[in-house]
Amino acid sequence: MKGIQFLVDDMGEKKAVLIDLKTHGEVWEDIYDSILARKRADEPRESMETVRKRLTRRGRLGKSA
Repeated sequence: MKGIQFLVDDMGEKKAVLIDLKTHGEVWEDIYDSILARKRADEPRESMETVRKRLTRRGRLGKSA
């Protein structure tokens, strides 16, 4: 595939990939977002109400939001 190169070991096994970001930049963003989401999947979550209250306290969100 144009814009994609694989790094292989002595046994021919793929170990890494080089992606041409000019050609596949949008795809890379999707891959990166997916990796971040998986990494954060087990992190504690906050409710929207908790976040809203914190932002309002800090003056980052109006009281009517």
